[in-house]
Amino acid sequence: MTNIRKIILSALTSTLVVARAMGQDVVVNPEINYAGAPRTLEIGGLVTSGVEGYEDYMLTGISGLSVGQTISVPGTEITDAIKRYWKHGLFSNVSISADSIVGNKVFLHIHLQTRPRVSVINYYGLKKSEKDDMEAKLGLLKGAQITPNMIDRAKILAKRYFDEKGFKDADVVITQHDDLSNKNQVILDITVDKKEKMKVHQIILEGNKEISAKRIKGGLFTKGAFTKTHEAGKLSSFLKAKKYTPERWAKDKQNLIALYNEKGYKDAYIVEDSVWNYDPKHVDIAIKVNEGKKYYLRNISWVGNSVYSTYQLEATLGMKKGDVYNQKLLNKRLTEDEDAVGNLYWNSGYIFYNLQPTEINIDGDSVDLEMRIIEGPKAYINHVRINGNDRLYENVIRRELRTKPGDLFSKEALMRSARELASMGHFDPEKVSPDVKPDGENGTVDINWNLQQKSSDQVEFSLGWGQTGVIGRVGLKLNNFSMRNLFNKNKEHRGLLPIGDGEQLALGAQTNGRYYQSYNASYSTNWFGGKRPVQFSVSAYFSKQTDIASNQFNRSYADNYYNYLYGSSVYGRNSYESFYDPDKYITLFGVSLGWGRRLRWPDDYFMLSAQLSYTRYSLKNWRYFLMTNGNANNLNFNLSLSRTSTDNQLFPRRGSEFTASVSITPPWSSIFKKDYKNLAVNSNSKTYEQEQQEKYRWVEYHKWKFKSKTYTALTSGTKCFVLMTRVEFGILGSFNKYNKSPFETFEVGGDGMSGYSSNYATETVGLRGYENGSLTPVAVDNNRSRSGAYAYNRLTLELRYPFMLGNTTIYGLGFVEGGNAWYDAKKFNPFSLKRSAGLGVRIFLPMVGLMGIDYAYGFDKDTTGKKGGGQFHFILGQEF
Repeated sequence: MTNIRKIILSALTSTLVVARAMGQDVVVNPEINYAGAPRTLEIGGLVTSGVEGYEDYMLTGISGLSVGQTISVPGTEITDAIKRYWKHGLFSNVSISADSIVGNKVFLHIHLQTRPRVSVINYYGLKKSEKDDMEAKLGLLKGAQITPNMIDRAKILAKRYFDEKGFKDADVVITQHDDLSNKNQVILDITVDKKEKMKVHQIILEGNKEISAKRIKGGLFTKGAFTKTHEAGKLSSFLKAKKYTPERWAKDKQNLIALYNEKGYKDAYIVEDSVWNYDPKHVDIAIKVNEGKKYYLRNISWVGNSVYSTYQLEATLGMKKGDVYNQKLLNKRLTEDEDAVGNLYWNSGYIFYNLQPTEINIDGDSVDLEMRIIEGPKAYINHVRINGNDRLYENVIRRELRTKPGDLFSKEALMRSARELASMGHFDPEKVSPDVKPDGENGTVDINWNLQQKSSDQVEFSLGWGQTGVIGRVGLKLNNFSMRNLFNKNKEHRGLLPIGDGEQLALGAQTNGRYYQSYNASYSTNWFGGKRPVQFSVSAYFSKQTDIASNQFNRSYADNYYNYLYGSSVYGRNSYESFYDPDKYITLFGVSLGWGRRLRWPDDYFMLSAQLSYTRYSLKNWRYFLMTNGNANNLNFNLSLSRTSTDNQLFPRRGSEFTASVSITPPWSSIFKKDYKNLAVNSNSKTYEQEQQEKYRWVEYHKWKFKSKTYTALTSGTKCFVLMTRVEFGILGSFNKYNKSPFETFEVGGDGMSGYSSNYATETVGLRGYENGSLTPVAVDNNRSRSGAYAYNRLTLELRYPFMLGNTTIYGLGFVEGGNAWYDAKKFNPFSLKRSAGLGVRIFLPMVGLMGIDYAYGFDKDTTGKKGGGQFHFILGQEF
C-alpha cells in the first residue's frame, strides 16, 4: 500500500471520528439500494486497491471521478467510471464500492485487478523457421499483458500466415494457464495443426469461347493468365506454383480479366467462381466468365494538346483505327514504355501533365477514344536533398546527379540519376529511389534522395590451391579513398586513411612460399580533378615464380608441362616442395598509367580510355617460353571504347556492357630492321639463347579484344529471372610472322582464377567444365614446345534468379557455355566450341566482395585428350 493510500485511510478514519463527535450520520459499508430513489452525494474521498506499482492518483484518474464531485448513488457516474476502466484494457476485474457515507459525502473504494502478463510462450507443431516467423508476426511478447483481443488477433494472424503458405485447413489453438511460480503471470501454449498443404487438383473453366483454356492456364513453356494457380500432376504445370491460397486465386482472377481486356474484350467479367475440397490435400476450382464482345479502335482524337501536335502524339502512340482495343498496350504506350506519350511531356518539364483516355462513343464493336490532356506549366527543380549519407562528401554524390536545382524537370534525367547512384557502390542499389514532391502553386519540384549506405570497402584473406600447393592471399580495397586528404586530417579521416572522395586504393599480396610471391598496388578515380568525369589510374606490381628441378622432367615437355599444371601422378602435388630449384625463375615488374573520359556521342554511356603500360620480364633457365634466359621489355599502349548501361551493379536486370580494345607496341622489328627469319633455330646451339635474347629484348604485338554482356529481365518485379548473354573473343597478332610475342597470350579453361597465372605473362580466360588452362594449345615452335593461345572465343547463356537483394546479394544461376583457343590465329573458328553446362550460386558480402561456386560438366575433350567431365569452380573477388 502506498503512502498516499495510508494517508487517505488515516484521513478517512479521522473524518469518521470527528463526524461521530459532531453528531453527523455515519454509515460504514453502506448497502446501496438500486430499487430505490438515487441519492445525490458529494465524493468525499477515493481510494484504489488490488494494483501495485502505480500511484493512486494515476489509477483514480482513469475513472474520471474526483473528490468534491457531486454524483448520484446509484447513478450513471459510477457506471461510466467502470466502463472507462474496461475500455483501458489493462484490467481483468473492476468494481466500485462505498466504504462509508458521512452526512452527504460518500467515500468510494475502487477495486482493480490487472490482466496477467505473459511469462512463457510455447509453440507446438511448428518447425524452427515457422516458429521464428510466427513470433515476428503475432506480436505476442514475453512480459506483456495479455488481453482477449490480443488472443483473437493472434489467431487471425496465424491463420492468415498458414493460408499464405498453402495450409488452408490449418487449426490454431491458443490456450493460457496460470504460471504457478510467478504471481499474476500466465503461460501461453500455441498449438498448430497445419493439416495438409492445399494444392489445386483441377481448374474448371466455363464461358471461355474466344480464349482457349490452354492460353488461360498456360502450357509447359508458355505463360498463361493464371500465374500463381496451376493444376498439380499436369505436365503443363511442371516447375510452376501449384499451392492454393485465397490471395493467389484473387490475383489470378484479376489477371484473367486483364487478359481479356488485352484481347479487346473490355466488358469481360467473372460471373461466379467457387472453391471446394477435392480431398484432404487438394481443392477444385470452378470459374465462369462472360466474355462479352471484342472491340476495335475507330477514331482517336486529342484534346488540350498545344506543346506537341496531334500528328506527333499519334505517331508516338502507335495505335490506329482498326486495331484491337488493347487496354494493356494502350496503358504502356501512354505511360510505361520509355518512348511513351507521357515521357514526351515528363522529359520536357511538364510534371503536372495529365492524360485521361475517355471512351466517348461505342458503336457496335467500335470504340471512339478522346485523349484529354492537361499539359500544365513547365516545372523547374527547386531543392535537391540528399539524406542518409555521412561517409562521402556531398559534392561526390551531387556530381553524379542529372537533377540539379534550377534544371528543367526530366523523368529521363531522374532515372539516369538513380542509375548512377546505384552504380556508385556506396549505397544499397535496391533502395535508391527518388522522392519527388511537385509544388503546383509555385510550379517547382523538390527531389529527395533517401539513400541507405552500405560498406564498399573490401578486405580479403583467402587460401587456395595452385600449381605448387597452397596459395595465400591478403588484400585491401578501399572504394571511398581521398588522396587529397592523405596528409590532412579532415572530419572523414577515420582510422588510418582518409575517406570521402569515392576514389579507389587497392593493395594486395599473394604467396606460395618459396615458389611464388606477388605484390600489387593501384589507385584510380573516376573524377580526376573533381570537376569532370575523367578517369585516372596508376598501378604497379611485382611477381616472382620459381621452377622445379630438372631431374623431374623425364618425359616430353608437353607431358611434363601439364603434369606441372595439373598435378598428375608422375610426381603429385604434395611433393612439389622437394622439387624446388632457386636457379630457375621468372620475375615480372610492371607499371601502368591510365586516362579515360566519358563521351557525349553517341550517348554519354560511352567511355574512351587509354593506358600506357610497361612490363619487364627477367628469366633464368625458364623452360616454358622460347626465351629461356635474359630480360625482355614490353612497352604498350592500350585504347578501349566501352559502354555500360546496366541498372544495378550487383544484380543487373537490364542494360548492357561492352568493351572493344586494342593494345599495341611499337613495331620494333621494323625499327631495328633485323632478319628474324634466319635467326638460329637449333635450341641447343650456343648462339640460340643470345639471338633469342636479342629478338625479344623488346616484345612486339598487337592485341585485339571484344567483350560484351547483355541483361534481359524475363519476368516483372524486383525478384525476376534475368537472362545474361556473353560474347567475347581475343586475337594476339604480330607485325612480323617470324617474331611472335612469347608473352601476353591467352590461357583458357577453368574458373579464370588459375593459381597465380594472371601475372605470369599471360591472360587468364575462364571456361567452366574444364580444368584450369586445359584448353590452352601446346605447340612446337623453333624446335621448342610452348603453350599459349593466340586467339580465343567464349559464348555464354546464363539464367539468373535472386534469392536475396540488398547489401548482401545472393542469386542462383544456370548456364550453357562454349569456347575454344587456337595457337595459330589464322585457324580461329568461332563455331568450333568446347561445350559445357552447369549450375552455380553467387554471394556478395560488403566486406568480402563476390564469392561463388559453380558445378559444370564439360562435354568435349581438352588439349590432352581428356574429357572435361564434372568440375567444381570457385569464384572469389571477381566475376570472370
